[in-house]
Amino acid sequence: MELDPLLLSRMQFAFVVSFHAIFPVFTIGLASYLAVLNGLFYRTENPAWERLAVFWTKVFAVVFGMGVVSGIVMSFQFGTNWSNFSFAAANFLGPMLSYEVVTAFFLEAAFLGVLLFGRGKVPQGVHLFASIMVAVGTFISAFWILAANSWMQTPVGVELIDNRFHITDWSEAIFNPSFPYRFTHMVLASFLTGGFVVAGVSAWYLLIGRDVRANKKALSMCLWLLLVLAPAQALVGDFHGLNTLEHQPTKVAAMEGNWETSSHTPLLLFAIPDQAAQTNRFEIGIPSLASVILTHHPAGVVPGISEMPPEQQPPVWLVFWSFRIMVALGFLMIAVALAGLWLRRGGRIYEHRGFLQLLRLMSVTPFIAVLAGWFVTETGRAPWLVYGMMTHAEAVTPSLTGGMALFTLVGYVAVYAVVFWAGTYYLTRVVRNGMQEGGEEIKGEVERPMRPLSATHTPFDDVSTNPSK
Repeated sequence: MELDPLLLSRMQFAFVVSFHAIFPVFTIGLASYLAVLNGLFYRTENPAWERLAVFWTKVFAVVFGMGVVSGIVMSFQFGTNWSNFSFAAANFLGPMLSYEVVTAFFLEAAFLGVLLFGRGKVPQGVHLFASIMVAVGTFISAFWILAANSWMQTPVGVELIDNRFHITDWSEAIFNPSFPYRFTHMVLASFLTGGFVVAGVSAWYLLIGRDVRANKKALSMCLWLLLVLAPAQALVGDFHGLNTLEHQPTKVAAMEGNWETSSHTPLLLFAIPDQAAQTNRFEIGIPSLASVILTHHPAGVVPGISEMPPEQQPPVWLVFWSFRIMVALGFLMIAVALAGLWLRRGGRIYEHRGFLQLLRLMSVTPFIAVLAGWFVTETGRAPWLVYGMMTHAEAVTPSLTGGMALFTLVGYVAVYAVVFWAGTYYLTRVVRNGMQEGGEEIKGEVERPMRPLSATHTPFDDVSTNPSK
């Protein structure tokens, strides 16, 4: 059997990006949370805020390191697997990646050491400033990366001459039509990820009665944040969908599983897309709702996948189901946030065992939603790498063989498995050790566990790989 270097290269990049994406999406939100915690401690000198800040700084350090290690190799793949694309897009992507390093990575590197090791060694104001700068650096980094990726989705401000992209307008290229929606969508996803992870860990600590006062503060903050951001994310997602309909109608058609251009298009809750037959099997839908959502009118016209020839259609089943997973988890997040609001009466959010257990399980759902969203974004534009201008087949390295691509793919999987195991192991140890005990502040407030959890049980045991098992 002959190995396809294009398919294997796409699988390799998809694996590396998917593995890497879960770390920055967490650190962006967590960096801002650390800045808030350090700000609250600076203002109030309440030791509970300091204990929370110290603990989550340890978590941030591990996750940030895993993100750096997993992200470095992505740029290498541009040269090894996608040399035609690297040559063609160098005029744009070269400066963009350089701007990210100069404006974001250097800023983070300069202040990260102060954040991690400066507590008690530098004035509190300097330490607070360092935490703010690290948080700002994560946003700047996201800005450049999302601008570059958004340009590949909606390329403007360039001309393709002799297989090379030449910049005609830098402002148009950077602030391309999809960038504002995608950047906002990703930032909110980062805050939601950080919020649900902090809420899940805080809920576990409340279940075992560890540092109750501090974790009540953390849980309450997160639930207020999630109550605002979860619905806001749905609203931004709707705007993003309308923008995608304008610029990438085939992607939206695949998201909706709509094969023929139609009005009164139903919103499909379930279907099995059959790309060979250009139809769906076992459809279950709500009449006209897709038209209402996408055009704000029940008779609105929704484009069909079949308008594009088969060779220019994305893998519909992957786009269709990834989109539904993302949306379903988004509505679940909204429901959990509303449940938290309901349980606030009488302080039940701190005592309701079922709700606290649910929050523990919810700590992994943002990562799944983010990956599902990336699958929709990246596979939905196939076969285009730069939408409408360069396909994956045109971008792959000409001399790359299937054997070479398979070898590097297996190597990345093996190395990243070790990185994931080591990172999970240390994160588990950090969570087990918990925060520094609160001493006299929590005397008389430490509660007995709501159920007999062992000292080695962590909030991640039920929902992810635990290397101690």
